[in-house]
Amino acid sequence: MSATLSSARFRLSLMMFLQFFIWGAFFVPLGGYLGKIFAGQNVVGHIYSTSNWAGLIAPLFVGLIADRFFNAERVNGVLHLVGAALLWKCSLVTESPGLLFSWMLAYFLCYMPTLALVNTITFQNVANAGDEFPKIRLWGTIGWIVAGLVVAESLFGLLPFPVLPGIENAGGTAFPMKLAAVASLIYGIYSFSLPATPPNAKGTPVSVAKLLGFDALRLFKDPAFAVFALCSFLVCIPLAFYYAMTYPFAELTSFGDKTASVMALGQVSEIVFMALVPFFFRKLGVKMMLIVGMLAWTLRYALFAMAPSVPAMVLFGIILHGICYDFFFVTGQLYTDRKAPREIRASAQGLIGLLTYGAGMLVGNQVLDWWAGRTGLDATTREGWLSGSMAFWHLPAGIALGVSVIFALAFRDRANEAAAPTERE
Repeated sequence: MSATLSSARFRLSLMMFLQFFIWGAFFVPLGGYLGKIFAGQNVVGHIYSTSNWAGLIAPLFVGLIADRFFNAERVNGVLHLVGAALLWKCSLVTESPGLLFSWMLAYFLCYMPTLALVNTITFQNVANAGDEFPKIRLWGTIGWIVAGLVVAESLFGLLPFPVLPGIENAGGTAFPMKLAAVASLIYGIYSFSLPATPPNAKGTPVSVAKLLGFDALRLFKDPAFAVFALCSFLVCIPLAFYYAMTYPFAELTSFGDKTASVMALGQVSEIVFMALVPFFFRKLGVKMMLIVGMLAWTLRYALFAMAPSVPAMVLFGIILHGICYDFFFVTGQLYTDRKAPREIRASAQGLIGLLTYGAGMLVGNQVLDWWAGRTGLDATTREGWLSGSMAFWHLPAGIALGVSVIFALAFRDRANEAAAPTERE
């Protein structure tokens, strides 16, 4: 029995590794590549928003298909096989932003549902989800890090890592998409060997409102949760600037073809602070954890704005990712889990996901294209970034600071401040 469980953990860990290797391989350098092939058109945020549009639809897909009709591992396999072909097609489109948007949206409609599927597959095939899931999910972060090192052919910008002979500055080409497409093909085939995960909700009534988390709207009757949800939406507007524009910014101002591996240090930081979240949660409480996370975003963008020519400051802004992500998102997930009654916890997490990675970042991607055009940013040259960073990055810094002030003044939830992060109703 122990050998069987060990085999399942290994297969699930490899699943997580491949899942996030694929995303990390092309999504991080995509902004720089788009800036080159569509120079001067301010479409980076528009094309990045395909993941957000797909994220809004993904809960419906998983709820209607994987939860009710087919085994999750088989659905995962089919989606990644189709996704491999679509992503390869994306790598070939250079003539039209609109055409690339359509193909990229089709790809993310396949990929985004699999983020929920891998969680479902894991939860149903481990003995103790609370203990084993974080250890298995960690391999997803490792996969994202390895993808950055492979694309950059560098170990965090310190040592060469020549695994792609004959390819120079791979991050500025379509190669990362082709690499991710090949990995998706392999992963799609591998998915059919994963532990069987039959649908749990087969035969149950379908409720679109529940699938979207709308039955959790009653939580908005609590002013504290309403403030938290609103600020979660607002603070994800500047988050879109980081995902779409940090790679071309860091590449052209500081790190060149080593940028993907340097940005992987953000995920290393994420691992470190993830381990520290329970400690800080007990010491600081929900409110201070969330405020620190939002202020870290403010500091990151302020560094990008004021010191674009100083690689050490750009690097520090990247490494702040651990605090930015863990202190806000992980703490927010813990807060939501504690705040929601047991019967709507899944819906509550789904609702927060829609407000953040869905609606918040969708708005953010539209705002960053508008702002890049408004400020006249030339994101294709070092000179353009050095002269335009102050104007461009001060907007996300200002939004993050404003949201943190609103949250600090309006959030009042003393009943939950003292609770430990592992307590449940």
